[in-house]
Amino acid sequence: MTMQAPAVELRALAHAYDDGTAALRGVDLSIPAGAAVAIVGANGAGKSTLLQHLNGLLLPSSGSVHIDGLQLSRATLAEVRRKVGYVFQDADDQLFMPTVQDDVAFGPLNLGWSAQEAQARVEYALRAVGAWQLAARTPYRLSGGEKRAVAIAGVLAMAPPILVLDEPSSSLDPAGRRRLIDLLRGFTHTRIIATHDLNLALEVCPRVVLLHQGRVAADGEAAMVLGDTALLQHCGL
Repeated sequence: MTMQAPAVELRALAHAYDDGTAALRGVDLSIPAGAAVAIVGANGAGKSTLLQHLNGLLLPSSGSVHIDGLQLSRATLAEVRRKVGYVFQDADDQLFMPTVQDDVAFGPLNLGWSAQEAQARVEYALRAVGAWQLAARTPYRLSGGEKRAVAIAGVLAMAPPILVLDEPSSSLDPAGRRRLIDLLRGFTHTRIIATHDLNLALEVCPRVVLLHQGRVAADGEAAMVLGDTALLQHCGL
C-alpha cells in the first residue's frame, strides 16, 4: 500500500529577498492532510514569507515546496494554486468586486466553472461562514469581521483542500474573533495559520511551529510549545 503524500512538505526551504535579507534559512516541515497547524513567531521571524511559498506567491531561493506530492515550480503554479487557498492578512486585499456575491463568484468563474456551478459554490461558501445574508452587500461597507468571513468564503468557493490564513484574527473585535475561531475549528481542510494570537493557536491548532530568525525553533504539541515560557521569551514572544 502506498503512503499518502503530506499535504505540505518543505525541504530545506530558504528564501532571500532582493536586498539580500534572509527570511527563511533551511526550513523542514511536513504537514499531513487534515491537520491544523499554527505558525507563530515574532515580527520578522519568517511567518508570512513561509506562507507565501505555499501557493507560489514566492518561489524558493533554495530548497523545495511540495503540495500533495507536487513540487512547486513555475510549471506547476496553476495546479498548486488550485490546491491551496490563501486568505490574506488584510481582507481588503481580496475584496474588490461591486458585491459580496460577485467577489465570492470571481474565483470559481475564473477556474472555468459554469455560472450555475459558480452560484452553487457561492451559496455554499457564504453559508459555511455564516454570511449568506451579505450576498448583495458592497464589500467595503462591511465590518472587519464580515470582510474576513467573506474573504474566507471567496477561498472556500474554489474548493481547495488546503487553507492558508495569514493573521486571520487581526483587527477583529472579540465577537468577530470568537466566530472566526468557531469557524476554523469546524473546518476539515488542512489548515495552516500564521498568527500572533497564541490563544487562537491553542484553540484551533493541536500543533504549533515556532519560527525564530527564519528557522524552526520548535515544532510540537501546542500546549507544550506555547507553555515553554523561556523559549517564547527567547524567540521574542
